[in-house]
Amino acid sequence: MEYRFLGSSGLQVSALSLGAWVTYGSQVGEDVARECMMAAYECGVNFFDNAEAYASGDAEEVMGNVIRAAGWTRSDLVISTKIFWGGEGPNDRGLSRKHILEGVDRSLGRLQLEYVDLIFCHRPDPDTPIEETVRAMNHVIHQGKAFYWGTSEWSAEQITEAWAVARREHLIGPTMEQPQYNMFHRDRVEVEYDRLYRENGLGTTIWSPLASGLLTGKYDDGVPAGTRVNHPGMEWLKAELLGEHSRPRHEKVRALKPLADDLGCTRAQLALAWCLRNPNVSTVITGASSVAQVGENMKALEVLPKLTGEIMERIEGILDNRPEPGPTYR
Repeated sequence: MEYRFLGSSGLQVSALSLGAWVTYGSQVGEDVARECMMAAYECGVNFFDNAEAYASGDAEEVMGNVIRAAGWTRSDLVISTKIFWGGEGPNDRGLSRKHILEGVDRSLGRLQLEYVDLIFCHRPDPDTPIEETVRAMNHVIHQGKAFYWGTSEWSAEQITEAWAVARREHLIGPTMEQPQYNMFHRDRVEVEYDRLYRENGLGTTIWSPLASGLLTGKYDDGVPAGTRVNHPGMEWLKAELLGEHSRPRHEKVRALKPLADDLGCTRAQLALAWCLRNPNVSTVITGASSVAQVGENMKALEVLPKLTGEIMERIEGILDNRPEPGPTYR
């Protein structure tokens, strides 16, 4: 396993990590979750991602049970959760001081932990002043309930404002951002945040590296049985992946297969390695519903050295979506 610093912090996270979104508490049961986490841990994964919203808290309970049963040394793990959607009450969602402090306590209870290593603001909250959120996150850190705080899907402007508040008030600013990043979703990570990496040392824990499975090629011929897009509540994802507007992306995914074959890997491994090729990516959060899937994902690390500048430019030729200004490869 390769380990990378989380931005300019001293914390090291596994380049590939494991997340609980969709699967834990809904798509897979606790036994499968345990097997997947154990397999990932044995491969060197130390970062496990969660959120209060995942399966309405059940994902945190499952992960907490697995960690407790495994008997792992706590210092060997980097555990995260995210706060925003905690329930239906008027103060059970958002980034108010009240919800952050109460939401963190509930998450820790479900995870059966005294602290999480990383705590994220799961989305920006237009109804709460950023200063209130920054102060609340600092309170969580000062209580010892988290070590670092960050954001998820915040704009560069919002992150910059949070840093400005932190500097002015002598507080801790966000260390990391959790954005969507994959071959089809590039602008924010590659362009919008560019200044934040250079000037503030922002770390990234990226999600959806496989574009919700599209980049694996499993939707080349329609929807396979048992996939998550057929689950109740996933109608929006099915429309996003299989709607008429997605046809050009499917053609690009098919065009990536010969290149992946030349490299001796799957398209999923190619897509994961492509994300890791970006030096501003601290860790790539993978999902898995089986031990075999965990093992296949981990093989992306073997593909990474094969992504030479020439190969990356071949991929750019297929994708034809390089942001302006975009990356150059060596």
